[in-house]
Amino acid sequence: MEFFHDVNIDFLGKKWYFLAFSLIFSVAGVLSMLFWHGIPWGVDFRGGTLVYVKFSHTPDLGVVRTLMDRAGLRDPKIQTYGPPSNNEVLIDLSQKETGEQALGQGKTQIISALETNAPAGKQCSAVGNSVGACDLNNASSLTIKNYLMDKDPLHLGTDADQKYTAQARDIVDYRDKVQGGVLSSIDQLKASSTDPAVVATLGDGFFLSDFGVRNVEIVGPTVGAQLQKQAALATIYSLAGMLVYLGFRFEWIYGVAAVVTVFHDTLITVGAFSLTKNDISLTVIAAILTLIGYSNNDTIVVFDRIRENIKLMRREKLADVVNRSINQTLSRTILTAGLTFLTVLALFLFGGEVLHGFSLALVIGILIGTYSSIAIAAPILVAYQDWRINRGKRPVAMPAAKGR
Repeated sequence: MEFFHDVNIDFLGKKWYFLAFSLIFSVAGVLSMLFWHGIPWGVDFRGGTLVYVKFSHTPDLGVVRTLMDRAGLRDPKIQTYGPPSNNEVLIDLSQKETGEQALGQGKTQIISALETNAPAGKQCSAVGNSVGACDLNNASSLTIKNYLMDKDPLHLGTDADQKYTAQARDIVDYRDKVQGGVLSSIDQLKASSTDPAVVATLGDGFFLSDFGVRNVEIVGPTVGAQLQKQAALATIYSLAGMLVYLGFRFEWIYGVAAVVTVFHDTLITVGAFSLTKNDISLTVIAAILTLIGYSNNDTIVVFDRIRENIKLMRREKLADVVNRSINQTLSRTILTAGLTFLTVLALFLFGGEVLHGFSLALVIGILIGTYSSIAIAAPILVAYQDWRINRGKRPVAMPAAKGR
């Protein structure tokens, strides 16, 4: 199947337009990484604490940010998470400590900042109600059990520990698994397996906020630094491998052209993430490595057609051979890149927040990778050939691959 027959576009004649386009986006990306926004490493690489919060209503991110500022949590990254109907927010703190204490600290900081409806002058106590009311939406089963043990609404006496442990677990399970982590009324627990006497006594020691902290994750700075190094090495090794392969299969200038092209694609993709302040996570690195292979495959198709046409068009200028080769592979390029682009575009639009960075990298990379195979890689060959001729050197030979 072909979209075009006998197409004859002078791609090399437009090389200065291509160069201007690439320079604008490359320089903008570099300036953003160096002076404006930096490289927006995600928590996987820089270390920090991720706190997942579910609200009982549609959250106002501006209000959430204001509450964070008032609590002394400066410059947290706040974004919606999951489907909009879930009312979930992801808060990224720059906390560097590791361990159980850091997990608890991050959760406590968020709860303290968001609890604007807590009873005035009261603080939650893990043992009974001797200090004040607790937020039932963020209370642990241990806190609830200790409160029940203190109140003993079922009058169990010495057998209270096991019974109230089960009751506390039922309350937390109903809150988290049935109500999605947030209770709007203590009376909702009447529909659970919780004893009515237990439900009746909860109102004395607990109140309900409009949110619940669902999960807390932490990545230490040491692990983040190691991941940065490994991501850089993975990218360098892949580029080196392509240089060796293309130098062996074609000639070294082909390898150099391919590596420069892929570096161009990677620079623009990372620069786009910096300009738009999208975090670079492990999945984004995986997408970039995928694009390195994808872009290189497209470039090899064009190079292979150039090599074949050189044998058939020995008297033609290399620029004419390259133009003919690009035009001959144009239909294949559009079919392959177009179908792949539609797939990753659907992933970007409907894949949700978890796949947002991954799919965004693929969307940008496929567009730039397809463009660079035509507008960057092939012109490098012609530019190098012209440079050798102008210096009075023999044009680079472009033999067929070994065994063909």
